Amino acid sequence: MRLLGALPLRLLRAVGAALGVAVCLLSPGYRRKLRANLRTAGYGSAADAWRAAAEAGRMVGELPFVWRREPAELARHVVCDDLPVLEAAEAAGGIVFLTPHLGAFEVTARFYASRAPITVLYRPPRKAWLRPLVEFSRATGSMRAVPATFAGVRAMLRALRAGEAVGLLPDQVPGTGEGRWAPFFGRPAWTMTLPQRLAEQPGAQVVLVVGERLPGASGWRLHLERMDETPTPEALNARMEALIRRFPTQYLWGYNRYKRPAAAGPQR
Repeated sequence: MRLLGALPLRLLRAVGAALGVAVCLLSPGYRRKLRANLRTAGYGSAADAWRAAAEAGRMVGELPFVWRREPAELARHVVCDDLPVLEAAEAAGGIVFLTPHLGAFEVTARFYASRAPITVLYRPPRKAWLRPLVEFSRATGSMRAVPATFAGVRAMLRALRAGEAVGLLPDQVPGTGEGRWAPFFGRPAWTMTLPQRLAEQPGAQVVLVVGERLPGASGWRLHLERMDETPTPEALNARMEALIRRFPTQYLWGYNRYKRPAAAGPQR
């Protein structure tokens, strides 16, 4: 991984894009899921699917570059015109960063970790051999990774109460009892309720953040927005839809957003 991370970002993205298109071409199941999710959101053309597949490949291809660098070094490749949003949230209390599967979501928490401590939630992979890699990739410097368990949620609550930041992917499908059905591009999606619980902590500020992938080797541009309304599943999905429509090719359309957890209850 370290050797791959030493390669130029432009090259890693180009190889990743080629692999993304190859996977879409060779995997009918992945291609059907990608096209179905795109059609749900109104992006049903074949060209949309190939662009989304290439962008998903770029996301994977750039990961060694991202993981190899400490937050301060990575931050030199990031442009952020929305620092006043961030500074206002920092002055008010702990921050709940919500980052959908859009753009370079691995970059956003690392950028903040170059400024201050942040605790991020991750779902441990089912395959045991992948767990050390995931733990390595999500814990570095002042960024602490905690699993999506009761212990992990308690750690996030402690961080918020200490005035620190936490981060999570709000469009990740939660487990049974951790979400409720809410519309996402017009279809019921099992959506997490944890952001609402975190936002209830005294002084907590909710900020939506997207790491837009810039062309070639230009790095990333961070976009930050305050979320002043309560982050209910319905409000969350509406805000995420708006963000995705700003950068539609960079959403991870192959993610199984509409899967139904066991005992989740009837769709509404």
